Amino acid sequence: MRTVTVGVLGSGTVGQNVLNLIERRRPVFADMGVNIEIAGVLVRDLNKPRDLPAGTRVTGGCDFLQECEVVVECMGGIERPLELLRPYLRSGRPVITANKALLAERWDELREYALNGKLYYEASVMAGTPVIGPMSTVLRASTFQGLQAVLNGTCNFILTQMEAGKAYADALAEAQALGYAEDPPTLDVGGFDTAHKLTVLARFCADGDFPYSAVQVTGIEGVTQAEIAAARAAGERVKLVAELAPDGQGSWNATVAPKRLPADHALCTAGASRNAMVYEGEESGQLIFAGGGAGGMVTASAMVGDLLDYVLGFPGHVPLH
Repeated sequence: MRTVTVGVLGSGTVGQNVLNLIERRRPVFADMGVNIEIAGVLVRDLNKPRDLPAGTRVTGGCDFLQECEVVVECMGGIERPLELLRPYLRSGRPVITANKALLAERWDELREYALNGKLYYEASVMAGTPVIGPMSTVLRASTFQGLQAVLNGTCNFILTQMEAGKAYADALAEAQALGYAEDPPTLDVGGFDTAHKLTVLARFCADGDFPYSAVQVTGIEGVTQAEIAAARAAGERVKLVAELAPDGQGSWNATVAPKRLPADHALCTAGASRNAMVYEGEESGQLIFAGGGAGGMVTASAMVGDLLDYVLGFPGHVPLH
């Protein structure tokens, strides 16, 4: 039986679900001849109650990283996780993450490791709904023509509540009360979370070095009830749409903005209250991906799936060269 030693950075909702799902999937790993050993879990508050498998080592330090074969990063943020992961990545060991902000904004430092197959990040765009895997493998045989996507559940919720007659401020307050939106909610409603995800996607189909700064971003803060009503009267719905389209000059326009779509558009039907993406390829035709794009266990399912890929010997997600 081969032992794979795993370290986990962060034990919030996602981190706890990753650890519990690894425990639940131990028979699957065992059938592969693998025993997963959790070396340690880095947390900010040692006294905070957590739902973790019995015997899990919880620590405020990260000395355990030296003994890990693979690290799962569940912290979020940019500077702190990069500080912790930098020496680990330099040693040639793999990282599993769902951190779209880190991937989008620090690509200059991370790209080398991604090209070497050392970064696994299926969960970074649509959580447990697989889009990076197909885009980084089979879809490369098809000539990419463009994509549209709804990638932020908080904005989806707020716009749906506004369709039901609520003012933007009231819909936002409800989203915060339910835990869907952060306080402050700028990353979500300002469109920046969606822009991070679009940047990650663009590197698999448009340009392997696509910069986050190239995404033009408009959030939903300015959407009014009058605009929602006008769209409905025309048989349309307002969605925060991420779009990657040819600019006519051999490059790509990347935008995130509220957009009116026909009510029967795939992003309004398959994507109702969920994340969704419509991918256009010359040879593949139109493909629709839809499913859960947030949530602790949904995200954990993709991260543990990445761990299974690593154990099987598959490389991480390699962008366009």
